[in-house]
Amino acid sequence: QVLLVESGGGLVQLGGSLRLSCAASGFSFYLYAMDWYRQAPGKQRELVATITWRGETNYADSVKGRFVISRDNVKNTVYLQMNTLRPEDTAVYYCHVLRQGSDYWGQGTQVTVSS
Repeated sequence: QVLLVESGGGLVQLGGSLRLSCAASGFSFYLYAMDWYRQAPGKQRELVATITWRGETNYADSVKGRFVISRDNVKNTVYLQMNTLRPEDTAVYYCHVLRQGSDYWGQGTQVTVSS
């Protein structure tokens, strides 16, 4: 069964950094694009970053130049390095994969940025 487990969230001050990790299991990780989404209270879930199986990356405009998505196909882990954090980055961050027509989500990890 597909399992995605996020970690690395926490409380950080304005301008600080965090690195999120998503450990994947139950599928051939290296064959799939992986995504990070986030959702703040009362707001829609939004796509933050994507990395394809070839290593191509895409970012939401709001995080370009600040966040970096990467993957380790040996460890079956996708990362989100978040730099120069802002209060508006506060959200629950979710790891996601679309596999065989189904969406799979991690449990989420809370990121809180204080001003």
